[in-house]
Amino acid sequence: MLRDAGHDHLVFLLDVDNTLLDNDRFSADLGDHLEQLFGPAERARYWRIFCDRRDRLGLADYLGTLQSFRSGLDDHPELLQVYEYLLDYPFAALVYPDALAAIAHVGEFAKTVVLSDGDVVFQPRKVRRSGLWDAVAGRVLIYLHKERVMDHVQGRFPASHYVMVDDKPNLLAAMKAALGTKLTTVFVRQGHYALDAQANTYLPPPDRVIERIGDLTTLNLTDFQVRS
Repeated sequence: MLRDAGHDHLVFLLDVDNTLLDNDRFSADLGDHLEQLFGPAERARYWRIFCDRRDRLGLADYLGTLQSFRSGLDDHPELLQVYEYLLDYPFAALVYPDALAAIAHVGEFAKTVVLSDGDVVFQPRKVRRSGLWDAVAGRVLIYLHKERVMDHVQGRFPASHYVMVDDKPNLLAAMKAALGTKLTTVFVRQGHYALDAQANTYLPPPDRVIERIGDLTTLNLTDFQVRS
């Protein structure tokens, strides 16, 4: 990760999963792969472990889940194929249409930074293999709970104003509560979190709602609540 010593007028903070790439599709593909190798009961067991770890740790931990999932399968000849599947998955194929164009577009009037939750192995690899790392010139921040460390984000990339683009309205609300008028929140209505029945109940509500990440290409500096 890079440390940026300069000060910018505007920084765009861009989430990854279900914002820039279709992580729901990855989860479905992984589930299908597990079922093909081990059967439907083991597929269900993997996701039970995954959900339990997510509830306890507060993040999606695919590799940690696999460590627990191996119990009882140590002698299964195809167990190690799952590690290879996870680490070599072609994430570039999951980048949403026009996501790279959206990054390039906002990069014309702001600094772009990937800001994601995740572990320190699988999530960086996903960002690299998807091409998103290069799209933001290596400006990548990955935390356990990004909404709790906005002071760290400001320290790494100082700016007069920030725009956070995310598919999770609860995280947008938490960030808005932390930064107030210094942050414009953009809710991308993509993925299962965005389509949840509670998505429209979080306060404060997002400053702007778009249906797909490609919609950013239709917006310009004047469309965001940037203080002069």
